[in-house]
Amino acid sequence: MGKLLVVVGVVIAAIGLLMVAGVPFGRLPGDISYRRGNFSFYFPLGTSILISIILTLLFSLFRR
Repeated sequence: MGKLLVVVGVVIAAIGLLMVAGVPFGRLPGDISYRRGNFSFYFPLGTSILISIILTLLFSLFRR
């Protein structure tokens, strides 16, 4: 459990550093954005898929 918490912390820190460096997380191709009048809807589908793939790979590495 301890290793998992450390890995999650490092991943969050790395994502934070990448965002500060200017990597456009949250505006990837595949993200759905809809605006009409005073209504806007945003669903980060592409970002969710990317995060899911990265977490799956990390968890499979640490399971062994």
